[in-house]
Amino acid sequence: MRLEDLSAGVRVAGVVPGETVSVLAAQWHGREAVELTYKTLDGGLRQQVLFRADEAKLKLSDAGSRPFDAAADEFRLVAEAQRISLAGLFDPMLAVATSDVQPLPHQIRAVYGEMLDRMPLRFLLADDPGAGKTIMAGLYVKELLLRDDVKRCLIVAPGGLVDQWQDELFFKFGLRFDILTTAMVDAALGSSVFEQYPLLIARMDQLARNEDLTAHLDDAEFDLVVVDEAHRMGANYFGGKINKTRRFQLGEKLRDRTRHLLLMTATPHAGKEEDFQLFLTLLERDGFEGKFKAGIHNPDTSGLMRRMVKEDLLTFEGKPLFPERIAQTVPYELTADEQDLYERVTEYVREGMNRAARLDDKRRNTVGFALTVLQRRLASSPEAIYQSLVRRAERLKRRRDDLIQGRGVSDEPAPINPRDWDNDEHSAEEVEQIEEELLDAATAARTIAELNTELADLDKLIYVARRVRNLDTDRKWVELRNILEDNDLIHPGAEKPRKLIIFTEHRDTLDYLARKIRSLFGKPDTVQAIHGGVRRADRRAVTEEFTKNPACQILLATDAAGEGLNLQAAHLMVNYDLPWNPNRIEQRFGRVHRIGQTEVCRLWNLVAANTREGEVFSRLLLKVEEQRKAYGGKVFDVLGSAFDETPLRELLIEAIRYGDLPETRAKMEQVIDETVAHGLKELLEERALTHDAMSDADLAQMQRLMEEARARRLQPHYIEWAFRLAFQRLGGRLAKRERGRYEITHVPAAVRAVTKHGPVATRYERVTFELDRIDVADRPRADLLAPGHPLHDAVAELTIAQLRPTLERGTVLVSPEVEEPTLLVGVVEEVVDGTEESIARRFGYAYVDATGQVTPAGPAPYLDCVAAPNTPAVAAAKKLAWLGDAESRARTWIIGHQLKDYLAEVSPRRLAEIERTRTRVDQRLAHESNRLIGEAIAAQEKEHAGVKPKESSESLLRKAQELQARREARLALLDQQAQLVTKPPRIMTAALVLPLSMVNAEIPADAPIHAKETKAVERRGVELVLATELALGRKPQEQAFNNPGYDILSLPADGGPSIRIEVKARIEGAEDFYVTHNEIVTGKNAVPHYRLALVTVSKAGPEHDQVRYVADPFASVDFGGLAATGVRVNWPKTWAAGTAPF
Repeated sequence: MRLEDLSAGVRVAGVVPGETVSVLAAQWHGREAVELTYKTLDGGLRQQVLFRADEAKLKLSDAGSRPFDAAADEFRLVAEAQRISLAGLFDPMLAVATSDVQPLPHQIRAVYGEMLDRMPLRFLLADDPGAGKTIMAGLYVKELLLRDDVKRCLIVAPGGLVDQWQDELFFKFGLRFDILTTAMVDAALGSSVFEQYPLLIARMDQLARNEDLTAHLDDAEFDLVVVDEAHRMGANYFGGKINKTRRFQLGEKLRDRTRHLLLMTATPHAGKEEDFQLFLTLLERDGFEGKFKAGIHNPDTSGLMRRMVKEDLLTFEGKPLFPERIAQTVPYELTADEQDLYERVTEYVREGMNRAARLDDKRRNTVGFALTVLQRRLASSPEAIYQSLVRRAERLKRRRDDLIQGRGVSDEPAPINPRDWDNDEHSAEEVEQIEEELLDAATAARTIAELNTELADLDKLIYVARRVRNLDTDRKWVELRNILEDNDLIHPGAEKPRKLIIFTEHRDTLDYLARKIRSLFGKPDTVQAIHGGVRRADRRAVTEEFTKNPACQILLATDAAGEGLNLQAAHLMVNYDLPWNPNRIEQRFGRVHRIGQTEVCRLWNLVAANTREGEVFSRLLLKVEEQRKAYGGKVFDVLGSAFDETPLRELLIEAIRYGDLPETRAKMEQVIDETVAHGLKELLEERALTHDAMSDADLAQMQRLMEEARARRLQPHYIEWAFRLAFQRLGGRLAKRERGRYEITHVPAAVRAVTKHGPVATRYERVTFELDRIDVADRPRADLLAPGHPLHDAVAELTIAQLRPTLERGTVLVSPEVEEPTLLVGVVEEVVDGTEESIARRFGYAYVDATGQVTPAGPAPYLDCVAAPNTPAVAAAKKLAWLGDAESRARTWIIGHQLKDYLAEVSPRRLAEIERTRTRVDQRLAHESNRLIGEAIAAQEKEHAGVKPKESSESLLRKAQELQARREARLALLDQQAQLVTKPPRIMTAALVLPLSMVNAEIPADAPIHAKETKAVERRGVELVLATELALGRKPQEQAFNNPGYDILSLPADGGPSIRIEVKARIEGAEDFYVTHNEIVTGKNAVPHYRLALVTVSKAGPEHDQVRYVADPFASVDFGGLAATGVRVNWPKTWAAGTAPF
């Protein structure tokens, strides 16, 4: 073929190996070269320069676009491998189907209703504690990975939670994330650690405080960043200026380095709207620019966040997800000796605070704070105050000795700011460590004489504390013992041993209680204890023991150890020490009041009524209980926010210092009454306006979505057959072990070399394809082989690479479902915006007939087909004239029909989201710019009058101009993002499908495909089942003839789960019937909401036809391999197993 023969519309072989291309244009460059623009089989546009030397390999093609000469079994294998690798484009909930989780309605709605459709995502997930936000994040991360939308993902969490994140992502989702360590950073050797580890979990403060890592972040690019406990990235306005913490600055950096950003917190709003909107700039900088002003700025956060409270969360059955939670105050009176010790220590603390208040350096806050810690130890237990006083005395003696010897004080504690102490700037573990350090070392004494005086006071206190401790008449312990005895915790014959968690703030008290409770029970194993000093790996072991061992009934924990733990095995909890940060009350209660809890949760708060702090807590808890009666358990969720104006810590310090004064007590009661009685009411009403809830209609919609996803999901049988055949073809060896489980004894080197999906091992002790086979008693845990597992994905990728020519050449198949030769095509459709960002993609198969008409073909129609025999009729079919432009005509039809509908389906929500963002950005930036211009004018007037303004008019005008430029650039970007268009459909592969009638004689007589009835008989069967469903009170909907796996969808009148029905009709006397591969898989997926309807068609007429239903017809059906296209089933035997319709 000569270069001169290349012209638009010509089909040519030899340009791309093994493929025929369509020429779009040919542009000459001189007389020896032509620039060819052409379209490939998958619809892609390419350009290539051809020279005279290339003429020998070029050939004019008149036999259609593909030769259809590939082996049918290889085509079925590689087509299935390709389909599974693209499963994220057709399985609506692939992450659910391939993860060890049972998501609830609110979790489904968050991931599949709120987050996945937003491209790119900027979202705040703010559901209550215990709602399963980690599950939602895991599903979202896995969906984006499976859809090939995310390659690089960073998860940022507090240090105490990173191990838990790693475990949950691996054990529940099969995702292998690395935890960032210093060794990894050091080993990066000049390259970015974020480049080397695409799936990474990092500690929040490690990133925020490490300058080397900050530099690495400057060069990093992420597809997705998830931040847990994101409220710790807070900032606030102070004196008109923004006070940005390092964590907030980290949030800003991450915002600018990632495409998708998901923030998660149960406490997003600390009570100040301006600080909350400042926090929201981490999601949307332009939309929340400047300090919020009520009445001027719009506080609307729709489209940016989702908040659901526990009391509104439901199961799929519409029942409350969380049981009731009840808190009870247990007041007690100190003994006379305890009261004497309390007064002496409180006086020491009071005098120390007064001395600290007179200091004029940074030590004032530090010393004052250390003394409050001592006061809390006093309230905790005689053991805690005794040990604390002893350690403090020893530390101060060392300091005095240093001064006597002329040595400088080397262990001066770092100064702190108590105002930041309750804003979660520090983790509970950090709090525990810092408090211990401060308590022992911080003092207002500076001279030897001052230290001697303080040490003399401490010696007296230590003497009294030791005496009280040795008396062993601890009233607080008596109250705890009563709780243990009254709640069957010590009862040896209890049917189901109850479990209780006791929270204390101090290690000394924890050890003391462990000794007392073990002695009371008489069994050391009854009690487990965890605190900040227990290593994280050991914490997991302790938690597992407490959760699984019925004999272990009591868990003692500090806040540091309790952070992030899921302890639903217990439903009883005691606050042995009440935290001075009210947020901790809900965080503690949230350890037991979580998803999976079935018992009413009870909480006891122990309060010494005849102490100054006790009076504050008693009043507070009384008011909380009053509000609980009105609002239920929701009061616990907002208790921390209610104390925004006057922190609880300040109230308690005031009570300690001035609690004897009547006016102090009156003020304290007034503040508590206003905070709780009025503040909680206002907060709850405000939350009622902003949080999401699920109506009955929402619940029904979630049920429908789940049913549809279950019917369409990528069934484990598909994955198993394709993997086993592909793996063995590549030289891999696997042996069957327990039911549904295998041992892989050899992974070929070629498979191990495919490392882009993660490392692949040389062998696997156990693997499975079914979620319920992962864990089997007394057997090794199995890897779940599914999309996302490195071994599975490596095998699929290698198989597709090796058999790609098979996809390109196509094959010939035979099906009983078509009546004329038809082209089967696999098509990817995609919607993009004006920036070329992919907004939505989907993959599916379709039939193309001789006229160019396109109809859906179901998920894997080739699995229901058999290989065409090598006959003259088949050879002639390959050369049918209409095949030459069938794919081109199919694209034309898809563009004119399906793509238009697809765009109309995707556009409304996307455009509404963009319009909401446009309004928010336009209003906020315009207002801020105008404000700055106004301030610039005022500053200019001062400058002309000779008065120096706070900020120059030039600086203010420059800021205003920058905001105007930002506004114009952002609005222009939003205009581009609103331009939604569809890309040309890409045809990934094709096969010629012939009707069974064309080759009937050449197909073996015993092949299952022959057991097929005529259309007229099938029609009578469907009509009878439709009438039967109406008589049962359901609303049946007939499906298209090529619907994947069932003929009728029947909706119950009561809104219950819909029923999928496959109809099989046979003339009376028939011996067998045919069930396709897809029908069997759909039946297995849809059980228990599935029926196989058998209809015996009578020769005497329709009025004599009979119908029976079979509930789980395919439970024992198991294909031998991928070559099976369906099974022949015995009609009389199956009819006998059926029952009257139900």
